[in-house]
Amino acid sequence: MPAVDALSVLMDVPYIVRILVSLGVILALNRWVRNLGVSVVVGTVLLMVWSGHSVSSATRVLHGFLGSANTWFLLLVVFLVIWLSMQLAEAGVMSEMVGAVRRRLPRHGAMAVLPAVIGMLPMPGGAAFSAPMVGECDDGERVYPLLKSKTNYWFRHVWEYWWPLYPGVLLAIEKTGLAVWEFMLLQLPMSFMSIGVGSAFLLRKIKRTDTAEAASGQGDEPTGDENESRTSGRDPMELVRLASPVIIVIAVYAIIRVMFPLVYETNKYLPMVTGLVVAIFGLQRGRPLSRESWKRIIFSRKAGVLALLVFLIGIYGAFIESRLPGGSMLMTEVKAELQTWGIPTVLMLVLLPFFSGLATGLAVGFVGTSFPIVMTLLGQDPAAGTLLAGTVLAFGCGYMGMILSPVHICLIVTNEHFQTRVVRSLAGLVVPSSVMGLLVLLYSLLIYLMF
Repeated sequence: MPAVDALSVLMDVPYIVRILVSLGVILALNRWVRNLGVSVVVGTVLLMVWSGHSVSSATRVLHGFLGSANTWFLLLVVFLVIWLSMQLAEAGVMSEMVGAVRRRLPRHGAMAVLPAVIGMLPMPGGAAFSAPMVGECDDGERVYPLLKSKTNYWFRHVWEYWWPLYPGVLLAIEKTGLAVWEFMLLQLPMSFMSIGVGSAFLLRKIKRTDTAEAASGQGDEPTGDENESRTSGRDPMELVRLASPVIIVIAVYAIIRVMFPLVYETNKYLPMVTGLVVAIFGLQRGRPLSRESWKRIIFSRKAGVLALLVFLIGIYGAFIESRLPGGSMLMTEVKAELQTWGIPTVLMLVLLPFFSGLATGLAVGFVGTSFPIVMTLLGQDPAAGTLLAGTVLAFGCGYMGMILSPVHICLIVTNEHFQTRVVRSLAGLVVPSSVMGLLVLLYSLLIYLMF
């Protein structure tokens, strides 16, 4: 009987607590066993069982996940991203690109610009693409790996508030009913806020390293004639040529989205796969690699490990977004719990997207699970000020949860590259994310008063 009572108590625990406990288990176990894959599996099983799934209902969720073409195309994108990144390194393009940026910017500037440029690519795990570039900016290994990890991760996402190539942005535009240009103009200031916060909390620390080296005469910045040779007679198209693989991916993706919308509707990852394949073949034609080099790239352990992590995280996300055995959605139950507790509407606009972002680690995840509820909370035909302010607040808070999510793919691949711990990275991002959240709150209030 006591065991039955304990089980009954456990099943009465609010769903929002069950989600947070599963995430906490993933973080704690990862720190203990130092294997994120195992940690995600345990956290997923805990969430599955605690949500009341039977073997048959859990099998249905897994069958839906495994039977979706998006699942396998997502894994293909991850492989292609890693392969293109390694191809750029093998062909010498990556080091040349880093050198070209470093000739124009100090180290702390280059460490922000490179991931921000790659951030224009809406690819899952794109931080794996920019992480080697950030690492090459620090050729003397003078910046702590944890700081490089946080910098790469933060600046990789500064455009995701409004850049219309991101699926999460497009889904938010659809859910809010705003025009594309309205949403972009509304959200653009948040990107500038994010750049400012990242500069204050991350780049300033790297700049101190540069300044200390210069004061001690150990810096790697050139002086005198060497500096003059670096800044004069440079080809203004150098960066464009070096960044052409990235530009090709963006261009192909955009062309397919605009001119062939049915392709995206068939599979949302197909435009990105096409762009990556075109970029890989184009780079091979311009800078051919040997068969041995391609064997190293294709059979790289790094690509396999990252793809497996993405796969396991995808299963966790499938249980977050699936229907419970009773037929209701998990996040709908969370909404009902918050309403039962008497949480004010404004606070629900903060909490629902935040917890959705925390649980899914994806912009399209927090938008898809929380924005239908958010729009219901704003009411039918809301006033312009209410709609715009609510959109800013909900998206900004969902974004903050996404950045702090331990199952965010970019966070995982960045820490894998720099060999840093996920928990320590997240701990170092709490303060800048909180400041960003405060700025979003003030901005949404300003929008509400203006309209």
